[in-house]
Amino acid sequence: MINEASADGSLSDQRTVEFELDRKRLLRLSYRMLGSITEAEDVVQDAWLRWVRVEEEIRTPTAYLTRIVIRLCLDRMKSARARREIYVGPWLPEPLVEPLDTQEAIADDVTVMLMLALERLSPLERAAFLLHDVFDVALTEVAVVLHREPAAVRQLASRARKNVQNARPRYSVGAVEADRIARAFFAASRDGDVTALSALLARDVEIHSDGGGKVLAFRQVIHGVERALRLFVSAQRKASIPPTLLRTATINGLPGYVSLDPNGVLQTTALGIRDGKIFAIYIVRSPDKLTHIDV
Repeated sequence: MINEASADGSLSDQRTVEFELDRKRLLRLSYRMLGSITEAEDVVQDAWLRWVRVEEEIRTPTAYLTRIVIRLCLDRMKSARARREIYVGPWLPEPLVEPLDTQEAIADDVTVMLMLALERLSPLERAAFLLHDVFDVALTEVAVVLHREPAAVRQLASRARKNVQNARPRYSVGAVEADRIARAFFAASRDGDVTALSALLARDVEIHSDGGGKVLAFRQVIHGVERALRLFVSAQRKASIPPTLLRTATINGLPGYVSLDPNGVLQTTALGIRDGKIFAIYIVRSPDKLTHIDV
């Protein structure tokens, strides 16, 4: 009995070590599948509970855990898509907020733009693309994970690749420059400074705003610099007190910042930058998507 108990304890310790070594990758994969940090953390926790109950020897823990996580994500995506059919206004993923590192360039593998493009894919296309193109999993292994023939998986990944190719990052912004642009845009929008905003914004700039139907946000995407300028000037005139900048950050691989609006509502703002100009602004105000943000 003592030997059996010792063996069980040793296996449990080994399983814990193997899981912890892979936890960060599993969380990244889950988040990119679901667009929700909260749900991704739940998936990883469910995967852990299943992992520790496996009795047989697992020769490739990473592959086995990947299969568990993908299946759990596919199950959750069914209900998630049903919820988004009745979503109020534009949908944006929960913001993944990380500190700016002045030694690194910002060019994450999955930015907000790519997450939005992934939303247009079927769950299986999304899984095939992420596993093969982003996480470098061999097509034969992806086929095992998705319970499909390799030829079918190749077609899934190819269709997905064609649909998202324009959304993949083709540029990077140094962290110092990212911080400068984020602070300059916050100040210009706070002050309604048309001259500064005109210098920062691209002619075809788009503004996406997600309030989740619970706080004030734009019901449609705002297109064009003229409309954007009118919006920022109007917001500055209506505000009794200015918004507060809490910190600059990397948000889903893009330069941005965390702030409080004049009413004290928390929001994140991510900036798509191309050739030194802001071509896309992604504002998340939905309180349900910001519970993980440290104010």
